[in-house]
Amino acid sequence: MSFEQCRKINKLMEKFHCKWFIAGGWAIDLHIGKESRIHTDIEIAIFRKDQLKLKEYLYGWEFKKIISGEFHPWNNEYLNLPIHELHAENKGSKEKIEVLLNETTGDKWMFRRDTRITSSIKMLCNYTSEGIPYLSPEIVLLYKVKNTREKDYRDFMTLSEYLTPQQRRWLIDAIQIHEPQHEWLEYLIEVSLYRRGGAGSSYVSIIFLVSPQTR
Repeated sequence: MSFEQCRKINKLMEKFHCKWFIAGGWAIDLHIGKESRIHTDIEIAIFRKDQLKLKEYLYGWEFKKIISGEFHPWNNEYLNLPIHELHAENKGSKEKIEVLLNETTGDKWMFRRDTRITSSIKMLCNYTSEGIPYLSPEIVLLYKVKNTREKDYRDFMTLSEYLTPQQRRWLIDAIQIHEPQHEWLEYLIEVSLYRRGGAGSSYVSIIFLVSPQTR
């Protein structure tokens, strides 16, 4: 296994004294301890309130903001919603990272797509044995329930078995609010019942493991 990209980002960010963590597909692999698929990019997440601190910290990088899928220069103005995505490129090495701005209020993280869904900031990220911070797996999966793609189904099946009962319960509650008809929901509930011994079932249905595109 190789997490060299993640190690490089961790080294880059070691003196950034604000909360940050690796997100997206790399967060999944950091959680399970192995690379499950090829990654074409790397994403980090920060709190929206720290955006200008990050830009000052990465002074040798060129930043662009994403508006309606298009790149625009970021000229040090404070970015509010709906803007939530930045792309940064090192002017020398041409290394690239994607930055995702996250919403917070007090000691709570808020799901940008539905602010009724929150989580304690303390529960927001985990750390590998090397000290690399990454977004908690249940939150990674929540971002994948809207317009779910083929790779999102694969990520779900890779990661779902690694969720703790608490993480699974949080994800069930969040999906019930955000996408109550999503097929992952029934699977997660069935797994929870089976593992508690309350389902009276000796198996867990796998109908939900196949994306609509492949049926």
